[in-house]
Amino acid sequence: LDIDLTITVNKKGEYYELSGKLFLGNTDYSITNIKLKYHYFIQIKERLYLVANPYFIEVLEFFKQHSDIIVVHESEYEAFQENVLAKIEEKIKINYSYLKPATKRQIEEKGFDLDNEKIVYLSESEDFVLITPVMRYGSLEIPVISQKRIRSKDRMGNVFTLERDEERELQLIADVGKAHPFFQEQMDEFPEQKHADCFYLHRKRFIESGWFLEAFEAWRSKGIAILGFNELKENKLSPYKADISINVISGMDWFETAIKVKFNKQTVALKHLHKSIRNKSKFVQLDDGTMGIVPDEWIRKFESYFSAGEVVNELIKIPKINFNAVDELYEDDMLNQETKDQLVFYRKALSNFESIKAIDIPKDLKAELRPYQHDGLNWLNFLDDFNFGACLADDMGLGKTIQVIAFILSQKEKIGVNTNLVIVPASLISNWQQEVSKFAPTLRLLTVYGSDRVKIVDQFINYDIVLTSYGTLLADIRFLRDYRFNYIFLDESQTIKNPDSQRYKAVRLLQSRNKVVLTGTPIENNTFDLYGQLSFACPGLLGTKEQFKQLYSVPIDQFKDSRRAKELQQKINPFILRRTKQQVAKELPDKTEMTIYCEMGQRQREVYDAARTEIRDFLIGRSEDELAKSSMHVLQGITKLRQICNSTALLNNDEYYGNASSKMDTLIEEIQNKSPHHKILVFSQFVTMLDLISAELISNNIPFAYLTGQTKDRGKVVDSFQNNPDIRVFLISLKAGGTGLNLTQADYVYLVDPWWNPAVENQAIDRAYRIGQEKNVVAVRLICPDTVEEKIMKMQSSKMDIANDLIKSEESIFKTLTKGDLLGLL
Repeated sequence: LDIDLTITVNKKGEYYELSGKLFLGNTDYSITNIKLKYHYFIQIKERLYLVANPYFIEVLEFFKQHSDIIVVHESEYEAFQENVLAKIEEKIKINYSYLKPATKRQIEEKGFDLDNEKIVYLSESEDFVLITPVMRYGSLEIPVISQKRIRSKDRMGNVFTLERDEERELQLIADVGKAHPFFQEQMDEFPEQKHADCFYLHRKRFIESGWFLEAFEAWRSKGIAILGFNELKENKLSPYKADISINVISGMDWFETAIKVKFNKQTVALKHLHKSIRNKSKFVQLDDGTMGIVPDEWIRKFESYFSAGEVVNELIKIPKINFNAVDELYEDDMLNQETKDQLVFYRKALSNFESIKAIDIPKDLKAELRPYQHDGLNWLNFLDDFNFGACLADDMGLGKTIQVIAFILSQKEKIGVNTNLVIVPASLISNWQQEVSKFAPTLRLLTVYGSDRVKIVDQFINYDIVLTSYGTLLADIRFLRDYRFNYIFLDESQTIKNPDSQRYKAVRLLQSRNKVVLTGTPIENNTFDLYGQLSFACPGLLGTKEQFKQLYSVPIDQFKDSRRAKELQQKINPFILRRTKQQVAKELPDKTEMTIYCEMGQRQREVYDAARTEIRDFLIGRSEDELAKSSMHVLQGITKLRQICNSTALLNNDEYYGNASSKMDTLIEEIQNKSPHHKILVFSQFVTMLDLISAELISNNIPFAYLTGQTKDRGKVVDSFQNNPDIRVFLISLKAGGTGLNLTQADYVYLVDPWWNPAVENQAIDRAYRIGQEKNVVAVRLICPDTVEEKIMKMQSSKMDIANDLIKSEESIFKTLTKGDLLGLL
């Protein structure tokens, strides 16, 4: 049977008398008729009843100790009521019979006519959080899960009572109870457990799961105040849910994202939000010392927002080149109308290159551009209109340099005076000097290279092109970084493919309006090779290197993720232009010849200059007649100079000159870049040079065939190159392989050293360029500038008529040269 207990307080004269009744089912019994047995039982007549409520037992024992009736003098009653009855009545119903109902005046005087405030108090008991719903009547707070009556005193000292608002209290209990399934179970127990005046939840369920945020939000929506949250031990969390608003507008070069995250009246600083997201934490620091909780679904969004741009003050700035990210990341209602219009414009303009407007070829360009080269010029100009960078990735031999020179000329016509920085490997300094001089003589070129180079930027405004090397850049970055160029062009940009390299870090310090990288091999080893080059040319397009690895390079290279590969292709497609020889074959001549100038290093130049001085002194000290008799000695001296151009290691072993060779460095790099997709012939007049090259190929694990005059089974060697797909390189001495060979599998030919007679060189090139050749052949001459080799090149085309096959030997050539001709070679 259900057992309940009620205490009645009567006032009799100067005394207050307390008596009690026990309700057993539908029957009530005076305490005087009840006996306590065995601490947990009551005896009524001859029967025992278990009392489950320990508070009832304590009160019954207290009454029994005072002969079942408690009498208190009025002088002591107020203290008794406050210290004893007030605590008991939270658990046990007390009927104050002497209290009169409140009058209207008393209700208004004490503020009971105002709306009753609903409150939830939070406190702790061991590992549990206690949730106590309270109704505030005037200045009195009544726990709604209690038996407490409203008892108050007016200004005249008259004590009165007021009925509690049972309907609103039940609604408060219901509103709190809906917040957690456990609360519903606890509510069901309230009638049986008269002592329970609160809900409870384990601390982990309450705080660590973030459950309270939803609960508090629901309670506040019902007008319930929450008190005591930040008094819970070790709790610095904000009791409010995040209020998040995003607004994206279009700036000059950026899309600017304003993120406003508020927790009630506390606004989060963007730097604090960024730090939390970077640390993969859902907690964010607030100015009042509390920590706000960022919802899980927003953490993922914020990660994407921050990765797409950079934080500047209270904005995330996303480069406009990364417009696709804005389109993908942000919901439509986050974008203002200008941003929406611009995204539509970019998508339309950059999805179809057929709409690119053709521009006139600059009038000062002293060359005819092939159609695909004109397309390249149009493409660079098109991206320039958007202020977007680019990667020109045409195959070697397709004329990337002349396209850039034409573009620089077009920039001069388009925007007037401007200065552009061109950074190249040291071996290409002379190439660029020669190409600019040949194709754009009106461009003013300043070369910042060598020990006597300028080291101030004041003169730069007087030049159209500042040309330097990657090595010089590292040495001079402190002053080069101070100048803002129009464009920065990086030739052979795979040089900066490693974002951790000093070269990459140096070029990122440079300032310019825009940037272009040039490479014939944008990807040498893996997809990550793209990151360094494009993060320079198109900052912001690919995010951080960690993001690029996670999103693209690891899935593509390690797991062959075709979806990620397609996604990356779509992202970079507008900004990379790559034409292979096969794609533009119809526009190419069947044979393309080009020269790579290989600038000597300091040691190689010292050895060369010493040998040049020696032969020059010999020539100056001899007459024409004496020289005719000493042609063999002259020939040996000139040959020595040519050997030094190849490598100092070719000199006699009487004295060690080292093994410095700019040609070797250039050639091996070219072979590494080209051999995966092309077969290569390498010709040299010097077998000793071929021996050095073969040693380098072996150390780099590059298979090759080798043909000299000493080779016995020529057919077998030739067949291995022609038919074995693993053998990508064929080393051939000029005399042994200059004629009689059909090597149509090769489409790149490297001439390590120039021959006096261009007809002999042409015969070597024709080993690949002959009937049966289905590809365009690229012939590359390696020349050391400011040496006898460069003079031989000039003599081939001007001074001497040696284009016929009648002259085949060096001896016969020297017999035709005067003393002045010989000195001119030096």
